[in-house]
Amino acid sequence: MPDASTASDLSRRERQIMDVVYRLGKASVNDVLDRIPEPPSYSAVRALMRILEEKGHLAHEQDGPRYLYLPTVPRESARRSALSHMVRTFFGGSTEAAVAALLDESRNRMSEAELERIASLIETARSQGH
Repeated sequence: MPDASTASDLSRRERQIMDVVYRLGKASVNDVLDRIPEPPSYSAVRALMRILEEKGHLAHEQDGPRYLYLPTVPRESARRSALSHMVRTFFGGSTEAAVAALLDESRNRMSEAELERIASLIETARSQGH
């Protein structure tokens, strides 16, 4: 299983591949080729998926003549790990600074319903003593 540091140290292509695998649940090399922008060669994607398997991010199962790759960590766990790493790296561990930056960045794109859900999450955190 990848740890928090290796989960955040993926190349752009590796992140694109992981996104496809997470979206599909299982993916072949061809599935990935069909879904990433400006894909490299088949052999390059196959090599990257093998590297992701060696790093512990993917596992494979045989499906006839092809391999299907699946994530080794649930997407939500990977998301939390990446977010935690981002907050530590770019915001000095401050959740407040990270949330403020996200709100500032998306202030013109958030609906009233989204803002209400965020306010509700804050109230829930307050009532639970966070």
